[in-house]
Amino acid sequence: MPLNEVWVDANFKESQMQDMRIGQKVELNADLYGDNVKYHGTIESLGIGTGSAFSLLPAQNASGNWIKIVQRLPVRITLDPHDMQKHPLRVGLSMNAEVDIRNQGGHLLPQKTVEQPRFRTDVYETPMEAADKLVAKILHDNTSAVAQR
Repeated sequence: MPLNEVWVDANFKESQMQDMRIGQKVELNADLYGDNVKYHGTIESLGIGTGSAFSLLPAQNASGNWIKIVQRLPVRITLDPHDMQKHPLRVGLSMNAEVDIRNQGGHLLPQKTVEQPRFRTDVYETPMEAADKLVAKILHDNTSAVAQR
């Protein structure tokens, strides 16, 4: 993925998201550069669920003692490419984000679906072919040796 097209997935508490809309402006700073370097971004999408909602085995409380835990939802923020040129970021950095919620004209959900992935790689296909052939050979050799006994 080109590093000039990275984005930020900011995790906001559900109670912070009621006025957030797609298209709102965001001001960010990275711990890497400190508070003096500001990044400018735009909300691209609002998460539709928390990680716990998509877990293989959701947490269950059979005792009936329910404790409300404030969930965090991902908000995808695209960054201004000019900011990225001046102060490049690296994948996995910590960021602070402040959303300008004054503009309420945006949508809560995207208005069109994405037909094609933005980025694609075949980096894992070629090495896996060689590994698959090696595994098949080892299995064949070992099963042939057992059959000959």
